[in-house]
Amino acid sequence: MAEELTYEEAREELVAVVRKLESGGVPLADSMALWERGEALAKICQGYLDGAKAQVAKARAESADDDGGAK
Repeated sequence: MAEELTYEEAREELVAVVRKLESGGVPLADSMALWERGEALAKICQGYLDGAKAQVAKARAESADDDGGAK
């Protein structure tokens, strides 16, 4: 079952993971697990951002088409 997080939830958890990794003092095995979790969270966030970018591009293209017909 795929994990469903909002962009905000994934980003918040990703920030927490990065802080843990940057703080040091985490055993190697735990660091590797955190790294893998961070990679998964980053992928989730990137998916949301790519989707938002596509929506903006579509809206801009539709707006340009509408503006072109009015001239």
